[in-house]
Formats: sequence, C-alpha cells, structure tokens
Amino acid sequence: MSKNEGMIEVYRAVGEAEAMVIQGLLESYGIPCLLKSDAAHSVHAFAVDGMGEVRIMVWESTADKARALIREGDNG
Repeated sequence: MSKNEGMIEVYRAVGEAEAMVIQGLLESYGIPCLLKSDAAHSVHAFAVDGMGEVRIMVWESTADKARALIREGDNG
C-alpha cells in the first residue's frame, strides 16, 4: 500500500449478512476491507432498489486478489 493509494469497490453485497461473510473471507487472507452503505441496516435489512446494498472496499493494490477470492467463493 502506497501513501497515495485509495480504496476501491470490489463487490456489492445484497445485505449486511453477505457483506460480513465476504469481509471475513478477505480478512482471512490478509486483505483489510471497509463496508460502506447509504442506509441504516436496522431499517433496510434487505436490498430493495439498492437501498440495502453494502459496498466492499479494499486498497487498490489488493483489488485483483480480492475479486479473485470473491469469485472463487461464488464458484465453491
């Protein structure tokens, strides 16, 4: 990670539960991530027109590895 590196979105989860599973997967491989959402999870427990979506953000330098791990998880 460089000083000027930013975080980018690698996945959009349909809810907090899916986002937390992906966060656990990524962090188990040493990839720190941030979960971002525009809605309060207690109010929007499910995604309706994108309201409950949670964006998975990682450092740019780890994005390719993160995406590959997420794809492997989907295929597993």
